[in-house]
Amino acid sequence: MNTDKKIIVFIGPSLSSVEANKILKAEYHPPVARGDIINVLKDNPDIIVIIDGVFHKEPAVSHKEILKAINKDIIVIGGASMGALRASELDDFGMIGIGQVYEDYRSGVVESDDDVAVVINPETFEQLSEALISMNYTFKAARDKNIINEEEFEILIKTAKSIYYPKRTYDQVFKDSNLGTEKINKIHKFFQKNKVDIKKQDAIMVLKYVNNMK
Repeated sequence: MNTDKKIIVFIGPSLSSVEANKILKAEYHPPVARGDIINVLKDNPDIIVIIDGVFHKEPAVSHKEILKAINKDIIVIGGASMGALRASELDDFGMIGIGQVYEDYRSGVVESDDDVAVVINPETFEQLSEALISMNYTFKAARDKNIINEEEFEILIKTAKSIYYPKRTYDQVFKDSNLGTEKINKIHKFFQKNKVDIKKQDAIMVLKYVNNMK
């Protein structure tokens, strides 16, 4: 990547800025909120990367401000979480989407912003709940390895969807699913090495994509 390029990245909790900076040297900002894109335009960035953003407690980043950046010939790239959602809505207008979450939104496999929403510690940006979309991929992995069957998979997904996103954790899903202690212990053992964090995977993919741009 040309180091003369000014790159602004909105990130956390999908990946910490410390981890991200090891992949891509950039100016890192907290999850994007309404008005943040307009605010950084004064810095004349060459590339704006949206990974994480606020959803419900503050107004989310608007389509209008992203389009304003694109119309100024700034490259806007999104993936993993809020970035994936906005990219799926604005890729026809020039926003670049990267990763599986983006593809899921673009194809209609995922439609609700609730699928990627989590609650975070406002000071550290630590993730305190689990994204439904990552749970979905984890439960699919368990099903594919015959840790759970199709019926149990459906129960886990239905249970996860029924839990309000700030309280959505694996422990809460298991508690509410009533699958039984033996089965839950088997799943826990599988999760120790096989839990899927699709948002983190996509965040890394986005940063590598930007780093490899010529």
